[in-house]
Amino acid sequence: MSAAAIVTLVLTGVIVLALAWYLAQVVRVLAHVNDQLGKITFGVRAIAHRTVPLASLVGQIESDLGDVAGALEQLVADATQPAEQVA
Repeated sequence: MSAAAIVTLVLTGVIVLALAWYLAQVVRVLAHVNDQLGKITFGVRAIAHRTVPLASLVGQIESDLGDVAGALEQLVADATQPAEQVA
Protein backbone atom coordinates (compact mmCIF):
# COMPACT_ATOMS: atom_id res chain seq x y z
CA MET A 1 0.00 0.00 0.00
CA SER A 2 1.39 3.38 -0.89
CA ALA A 3 1.74 6.31 1.47
CA ALA A 4 -0.97 8.23 -0.41
CA ALA A 5 -3.45 5.39 0.14
CA ILE A 6 -2.67 5.26 3.87
CA VAL A 7 -3.03 9.04 4.20
CA THR A 8 -6.33 8.87 2.31
CA LEU A 9 -7.65 6.13 4.61
CA VAL A 10 -6.55 8.03 7.73
CA LEU A 11 -8.14 11.28 6.53
CA THR A 12 -11.31 9.43 5.57
CA GLY A 13 -11.41 7.91 9.06
CA VAL A 14 -10.91 11.32 10.67
CA ILE A 15 -13.69 12.83 8.55
CA VAL A 16 -16.04 9.94 9.40
CA LEU A 17 -15.28 10.32 13.13
CA ALA A 18 -15.80 14.09 12.94
CA LEU A 19 -19.14 13.63 11.21
CA ALA A 20 -20.19 10.97 13.73
CA TRP A 21 -19.29 13.30 16.63
CA TYR A 22 -21.16 16.19 14.99
CA LEU A 23 -24.26 14.06 14.39
CA ALA A 24 -24.13 12.82 17.99
CA GLN A 25 -24.16 16.45 19.14
CA VAL A 26 -27.12 17.20 16.88
CA VAL A 27 -28.98 14.21 18.34
CA ARG A 28 -28.23 15.46 21.86
CA VAL A 29 -29.52 18.96 21.07
CA LEU A 30 -32.65 17.61 19.37
CA ALA A 31 -33.36 15.36 22.35
CA HIS A 32 -33.14 18.40 24.62
CA VAL A 33 -35.45 20.39 22.33
CA ASN A 34 -37.91 17.48 22.26
CA ASP A 35 -37.89 17.36 26.06
CA GLN A 36 -38.53 21.10 26.33
CA LEU A 37 -41.34 20.95 23.78
CA GLY A 38 -42.93 18.11 25.73
CA LYS A 39 -42.88 20.24 28.88
CA ILE A 40 -44.33 23.23 27.03
CA THR A 41 -47.09 21.08 25.51
CA PHE A 42 -47.93 19.68 28.94
CA GLY A 43 -48.13 23.22 30.37
CA VAL A 44 -50.34 24.50 27.57
CA ARG A 45 -52.70 21.56 27.94
CA ALA A 46 -52.86 22.13 31.70
CA ILE A 47 -53.73 25.78 31.15
CA ALA A 48 -56.36 24.87 28.56
CA HIS A 49 -57.87 22.33 30.94
CA ARG A 50 -58.04 24.84 33.80
CA THR A 51 -59.64 27.57 31.68
CA VAL A 52 -62.48 25.46 30.25
CA PRO A 53 -64.89 26.43 33.07
CA LEU A 54 -64.28 30.10 32.31
CA ALA A 55 -66.12 29.95 28.98
CA SER A 56 -69.55 29.99 30.62
CA LEU A 57 -68.46 32.63 33.13
CA VAL A 58 -67.13 34.91 30.40
CA GLY A 59 -70.48 34.70 28.61
CA GLN A 60 -72.31 35.66 31.79
CA ILE A 61 -69.88 38.52 32.49
CA GLU A 62 -70.32 39.79 28.94
CA SER A 63 -74.11 39.75 29.37
CA ASP A 64 -73.85 41.60 32.67
CA LEU A 65 -71.52 44.19 31.18
CA GLY A 66 -73.97 44.74 28.35
CA ASP A 67 -76.65 45.48 30.92
CA VAL A 68 -74.30 47.87 32.76
CA ALA A 69 -73.41 49.64 29.51
CA GLY A 70 -77.11 50.07 28.72
CA ALA A 71 -77.79 51.47 32.18
CA LEU A 72 -74.87 53.89 31.90
CA GLU A 73 -76.04 55.09 28.50
CA GLN A 74 -79.50 55.69 29.93
CA LEU A 75 -77.97 57.52 32.90
CA VAL A 76 -75.96 59.77 30.59
CA ALA A 77 -79.04 60.41 28.45
CA ASP A 78 -81.09 61.30 31.54
CA ALA A 79 -78.33 63.54 32.88
CA THR A 80 -77.91 65.47 29.64
CA GLN A 81 -81.62 65.77 28.85
CA PRO A 82 -82.48 68.48 31.45
CA ALA A 83 -79.46 70.54 30.41
CA GLU A 84 -80.71 70.56 26.84
CA GLN A 85 -84.22 71.62 27.91
CA VAL A 86 -82.93 74.56 29.94
CA ALA A 87 -80.71 75.84 27.16
